Amino acid sequence: MSYYNIYEKFKQLDFGQLASAELSADEAEFVSLLSPERENYLEEIAKRAHQITLRNFGRTMQLYTPIYLSNYCENQCLYCGFNAENKIERKKLTFDEIKAEAEFISKTGLKHILILTGDSRAVSSLSYIKDALKILRGYFSSISIEIYALSEEEYAGLISEGVDGLTIYQEVYDQGIYGKMHSVGAKRDYLFRLDAPERGAKAGMHSVNIGVLLGLNDWRREVFLLGLHAKYLQDNYPDLEIGVSLPRIRPQMGDFSVPNPVSDKNIVQILAALRIFLPRIGIALSTRENPEFRNNLIPLGITRMSAGSSTYVGGHTAKAFSDKSVPQFKISDERDVEEVRKALEKKGYQPVLKDWMHI
Repeated sequence: MSYYNIYEKFKQLDFGQLASAELSADEAEFVSLLSPERENYLEEIAKRAHQITLRNFGRTMQLYTPIYLSNYCENQCLYCGFNAENKIERKKLTFDEIKAEAEFISKTGLKHILILTGDSRAVSSLSYIKDALKILRGYFSSISIEIYALSEEEYAGLISEGVDGLTIYQEVYDQGIYGKMHSVGAKRDYLFRLDAPERGAKAGMHSVNIGVLLGLNDWRREVFLLGLHAKYLQDNYPDLEIGVSLPRIRPQMGDFSVPNPVSDKNIVQILAALRIFLPRIGIALSTRENPEFRNNLIPLGITRMSAGSSTYVGGHTAKAFSDKSVPQFKISDERDVEEVRKALEKKGYQPVLKDWMHI
């Protein structure tokens, strides 16, 4: 059995039909928490989520930062600045540039990083990534990847080189919309991507983080399916740390407009509902959101935050390589690591720069 068997059970139902579907008690409550009716009780739901978070995680926040190794891509994802059709400067870091990025990030005190590449096996090959890992593991205690989907054996090969975490977003669970958003490239294979988190789990990842790109479809239905996916992984791989992210579509190069906008109020409801449904799940919030909003969401269930982020290739040491250099998407929170640390401490939270070491 894979998660797709669960998805098949609900794939023909819109959110309004879920309430009358065959659900467990926990699933039924999750649907209720996500419903339009519960928007009028957000304060009550948020307080409950806060209490659950304190009970399971205390007042701690793990910090990490992304490092973009390449923006070469063979896909034409409509919502992404790295879309293969976009006429942008393509860049792959040299090993000296990777070392410079690592040295810069390491000096901030961060020991957890997330490495990203565009979806191009030809340019950002596994061999290249493994050589990059040989440099990075000398600076960081924990290295996660957010790259193209791999086989179980390929994930195992990266684990042997120092990777311990996998982040991979399905982007959108609705299979029809997924096909429209990913018309060209290897990413078109819906099922191969859907099963990637489980392949990473089987390969021996310490942590697996999944997510949907909020704005591509009805967020209530998408978050329901995301929650079920996270629960499936948590139930079947109890020794792993399972997490979810809540990325909201941000402006990027091109004329893509968000088909289903998600408001700040919606994000609050999503966050609180996920925390209540999955009390032990890790929840990450990126610099896609602005500083004030991120600060306000901390008590509701966030356990991981990025800091000092850049979505440019080599963006920590060179913000742009030329006028044609563009980010994957525009960030909203440009605070450096120290500023985020101080903001957390001001709210009574302990910033955690290292809580795991890959051996």
